[in-house]
Amino acid sequence: MSSRSHRLGAVTENLAAATHRKDTAPGLFVCFEGGDGAGKSTQVRLLTESLRQRGREVVVTRQPGGTPLGAQIRELVLHGDHVSARAEALLFAADKAHHVDQLIKPALAAGQVVITDRYVDSSITYQGAGRELGADEITALQHWAVGGLLPDLTVVLDVSPEVGRERRGHVHDRLESEADAFHAAVRRGYLELASQDPERYLVLDASQTVERLHAAVVDGVDRVMAARR
Repeated sequence: MSSRSHRLGAVTENLAAATHRKDTAPGLFVCFEGGDGAGKSTQVRLLTESLRQRGREVVVTRQPGGTPLGAQIRELVLHGDHVSARAEALLFAADKAHHVDQLIKPALAAGQVVITDRYVDSSITYQGAGRELGADEITALQHWAVGGLLPDLTVVLDVSPEVGRERRGHVHDRLESEADAFHAAVRRGYLELASQDPERYLVLDASQTVERLHAAVVDGVDRVMAARR
């Protein structure tokens, strides 16, 4: 092993060792992940409506974004000029660190349900797998940035690059405009993450009807809430 690889491995191990998973109680933390064009926004909206009808307070957010600083980062990395791969990863980590501190943690502490469109897994797959920066390195960075605060349930809407491109139409940001090979690597990254922690992930075929997907999402959320009682 080269001295550079050894140093990088040591940094990754130190970050991972310093990050312990945090409890989300009394709130509930749900994340929607998946490739571009998977239908996350629709399922976020439907779950939000369902939980509010049950009387739950729901905070809906997204990453990057969700705070004024996050909105600026979103504009920079998705719609600005070229950003190098490592800089992109660090900017996304900064967005999440600020987002957790300013919005997600306070909402969970107040007993609210937080539903986010994307979170740490997007960086692990898009920068770690798609940009080939290394899933382990990006995982350690992202988990450190959010202080170990991970969702109670991550819903992965699985979509092929071809279907995702067709659904997106002609409107693409910097990441959406990447080649199918990039999006295929992202898809594999999501499925690998889910296979490593099946209790925290719910993988759904995004080609199903909106109604069937919503029913499966609600079932998944109910399972998580029931396990807490």
